[in-house]
Amino acid sequence: MSRFSANLGFLWPELSLVEGIHKAKAAGFEAVECHWPYDDTTSADVKAALDATELPMLGVNTRRGNVDAGEAGLTAVPGKETEAKRAIDEAVQYGSEIGSAAVHVMSGVAAGEEAHQVLVKNLIYAAEQCAKHSMTVLIEPINTQDIPGYFLNHVEQAADVIKTVNKPNVKIMFDCYHVQIMQGNLLTRLKAHLPLVGHIQIAAVPDRGEPGEGELDYAQICRAIDAMGYRGFIGAEYKPRSTTDEGLSWLDLFK
Repeated sequence: MSRFSANLGFLWPELSLVEGIHKAKAAGFEAVECHWPYDDTTSADVKAALDATELPMLGVNTRRGNVDAGEAGLTAVPGKETEAKRAIDEAVQYGSEIGSAAVHVMSGVAAGEEAHQVLVKNLIYAAEQCAKHSMTVLIEPINTQDIPGYFLNHVEQAADVIKTVNKPNVKIMFDCYHVQIMQGNLLTRLKAHLPLVGHIQIAAVPDRGEPGEGELDYAQICRAIDAMGYRGFIGAEYKPRSTTDEGLSWLDLFK
């Protein structure tokens, strides 16, 4: 049976993170995850909400950098090594204080062999820092329609990076929405790389709305994921078409 996590970067955006955690519990989610909580919510407040709801926090993201300048992560960007380490340290510290299971280390907009080498070096550092707190490092292939020029955009590329990094706590964030747009053949690709997958996320394709609609049959996909032996959570990282509450009917259907 699939277990679902509410991604509070997208769900209930009108609420604070603390309010969103309580809302996710009431809606029937069994875990939560978020994006960049650092400026808006103290780790103590998040930890209190997690303790009160008994929901695990699955992950936080490293900062994107200067979003206005087009930055979407720093970890693979040559010349940004100092900022990238600072972002990793911040995410690891905050994550450890709230009991987060993982840190999603965002690669950023970059290209070429130098970017690959910078990413590997920074991921080794992130893995070592996360290991001190029994946390996983997640890297996510992201489609280049949503973020043009994003360095990491194929599952096989992520697997190759992980092989080079050679740290047991570095895993793939397998977002079905991104993979379908860039590559397709979801279930075959997921099965082939399942030992390297640390987390799975879902959203409708092509509009990134609720997973009950769109070109992917997520009810069948979730059953197939369960049959593969995946026992982690499936993250609901979609953008509600209306209010979050109005779009939650899929949750009962998929369980």
